[in-house]
Amino acid sequence: MHNLDLSIADIAKIEGKATCDIKVRDGKVQDVKFGIAEYKRFYTQAIRNKDILALPQLTARICGTCSNAHLLCALNAVEDAINLIPSEQTVLLRKLLHFGLIIRDHALHLYIFVLPDLFGRDSILDFDENNPLEHKFLEAAFSVKAVGNNLSKRVGGRSVHAPFLTVGGFTRIPDENELKKSITELKGIRENVLELIDIFAKRDLCLIKEDLNFAALIDDKYSFLDGDILVSDGKKIPKKEYAKYLWHVVTPYSHASRYTFSGKLYMVGALARLNLGKENLNPRTLNDTRKYINLFLSKNIFHNNLAQGIEILHAIDSSIDILNDLKVVNEKPIFPVRREGIGIGIIEAPRGTLYYKLDVDQTGKVKDGQIVVPTGQNQICIERTITRFLEKNIKVIKNRETVELEVEKIVRAYDPCMSCASHFLKFKWS
Repeated sequence: MHNLDLSIADIAKIEGKATCDIKVRDGKVQDVKFGIAEYKRFYTQAIRNKDILALPQLTARICGTCSNAHLLCALNAVEDAINLIPSEQTVLLRKLLHFGLIIRDHALHLYIFVLPDLFGRDSILDFDENNPLEHKFLEAAFSVKAVGNNLSKRVGGRSVHAPFLTVGGFTRIPDENELKKSITELKGIRENVLELIDIFAKRDLCLIKEDLNFAALIDDKYSFLDGDILVSDGKKIPKKEYAKYLWHVVTPYSHASRYTFSGKLYMVGALARLNLGKENLNPRTLNDTRKYINLFLSKNIFHNNLAQGIEILHAIDSSIDILNDLKVVNEKPIFPVRREGIGIGIIEAPRGTLYYKLDVDQTGKVKDGQIVVPTGQNQICIERTITRFLEKNIKVIKNRETVELEVEKIVRAYDPCMSCASHFLKFKWS
């Protein structure tokens, strides 16, 4: 294809709305613009003057699919601002809630959005129920997603926008007997997830290798909720210093804030987490996926899908371990003492590192806040990967439809969330 002008106005099978404009002249890629086209939402402006007790449930509404990630990160930031340390039981229950999110959200992405590409189908609804393999994956899609939903509901009251979580604990303590029901369900989907991992290892082989830095919050339990920021160059960064490395990049054709890591391209998400922390996975997960684990450290962007599959298994195994030993006691939330302070919250949302900074006054009102989401951090990488793929392959691609499909596959591999990214505010770090 010597000349091409292609505008993908609505990239399919991702969370939210994104666009991509491509210009090719004389067989050379002249311009690629990947933009997030969600409406400007100004949510970092909207949290000002909100009470710290109300804030976590409000910011959970930033995103429907990963609302509980925002909820947990906001709770983390509020409690840090007022020096509140939650109970051990609260910490364990929050881990279970988040593992439920990881299972459900990764399953949504892998089964519903990406798996059709591996089978040459436009949609999972086009799978042939008379084909044993396609039928098996169709059933597994809903089974795995349901188990993640059930775990989150039993802990937080709903699978999204969990109402039971509050600053200092839970407004309603989960029922231990109900929680234990998830053990059988989690064990029941384990084989499905191993088959999912296997098919992504064998079929999702498009080798688009990027020379990127990776960054992720890692601890010795791969909890998604604690640890230090590890970077692929060997740096270990305390959570409170992460913002120093986030350099905002103004992009006129996209509504979302973009970032580099001290001026360098970097990626967050499952691929980053596996590259930096794979040996901290649950021992059973490591044992059953060792032949896949050896693929990491990987710079193949499509291995982000494989990494998400492995993380589902880790969330299953880690949840079972917690639930087997869990003894739930009826405890009230720790009473929050309102005070002036600055709180930092960082967790690993399904799509990558989520950062909150809250400046709270002595009455418990938010004076100012900053939120940096995973997709904003990955946006430059997505655009660069599209550009490099086209530069290498544009002369052998025969039609526009193939260009569009391959570009969409690249975007899907990063699993972006446009709703989270569309705050459109310029941050000023002090």
